[in-house]
Amino acid sequence: MLNLLLNHKSIRKYKNDNVSDEILNKILESAVRGSNTGNMQVYSIIVTKNQEIKEKLLPAHFNQAMVKEAPVVLTFCADINRFNKWCELRNTVPAYDNFLWLYNATIDATIAAQNACIAAEYYGLGICYLGTTTYTAEKIIEVLNLPKGVVPVTTVVLGYPDISPDLTDRLPIEAVVHFDTYKDYSKEDIEKLHKEKEELEFTKKLIFDNKTENLAQIFTEKRYKKADNLHFSKEFLKILEKQGFMNNEI
Repeated sequence: MLNLLLNHKSIRKYKNDNVSDEILNKILESAVRGSNTGNMQVYSIIVTKNQEIKEKLLPAHFNQAMVKEAPVVLTFCADINRFNKWCELRNTVPAYDNFLWLYNATIDATIAAQNACIAAEYYGLGICYLGTTTYTAEKIIEVLNLPKGVVPVTTVVLGYPDISPDLTDRLPIEAVVHFDTYKDYSKEDIEKLHKEKEELEFTKKLIFDNKTENLAQIFTEKRYKKADNLHFSKEFLKILEKQGFMNNEI
């Protein structure tokens, strides 16, 4: 298991081989066994194998081919809908239509997603998280028929790999791990922690291709620009309110 975790790779190209129901069910059982808030399981997993529905999801994920090529697409959602209905049937009033429970449900959905990914890799499958999910949540809600109280958090494609990429670089553990209390970073710390990453040939090529001075500028000026961040933030907040997660009493 440790070897599996330390050698994780995101797979973006898949074979046509189907994932058996037996393996898929084990993956889903692993997801459901994940830790969650109060054992309430305020999340849902939408399993998409139907090619027609995957084609409809494709534009929502910026037309990334792996969405239609991978045999299985899993959409993990924050879901207060089911729990709310149960509470109402048991003669009590739910109070989960707020930011706190969006946060809790998002954590729960993410834990379930990671459990599913680890299980999938255990069975020799490849996986890839799609960061496009929250950018186009409204389209995904429409395609998957998500009711009020349900909002997509993340999407995972999985299947048998048709490619074996190199391991992606990571910052050293001291860049993200703090013992006992948070130790803020000095200028020297930042230089040291990012030195290896910035000196990679892959990084140098990225800088050349993007016509920037350094790697940081690729993130701020090319990939995740302020204007885009603000636009998608505003759009997502509208969707959250529409889906019943932003109680106006707050």
